[in-house]
Amino acid sequence: METGNSVKVTVQAVIQAPVEKVWEYWSKPEHITKWNHATDEWHAPWAENDLRVDGRFVTRMEAKDGSMGFDFGGIYDVVKIHEEIAYTLGDGRKVHISFIARGNETEVVETFDAESTHPVEFQRAGWQAIMDNFKKYAESR
Repeated sequence: METGNSVKVTVQAVIQAPVEKVWEYWSKPEHITKWNHATDEWHAPWAENDLRVDGRFVTRMEAKDGSMGFDFGGIYDVVKIHEEIAYTLGDGRKVHISFIARGNETEVVETFDAESTHPVEFQRAGWQAIMDNFKKYAESR
């Protein structure tokens, strides 16, 4: 993918939880596997996360029926605890996430470089669905 000419897409949610809890649920593998999927037909059977600059992460995303799957991963460029995460995906695209603390709620804003295979709105809908799953998971615990 050409990263110099990419479209940036933003998804977001306001989570009814303090930033410390949101950060933990966003970054710990035992939580990532509970929310990181766009539809109920998919799941994340495992995740690894070395949350530090130059650390690597990977989440296995699979259809529950076993028909397809892929590893979603990259390397961290920025890690500011309870504030910001930025990383580069394996294909060179960039992702930036802000955690904006507001007392007992946290706004999470995620911006990513769209890839060129699927329509931008399809990608936005998928990433927003994952964000919505995260919100539901974090608020239910």
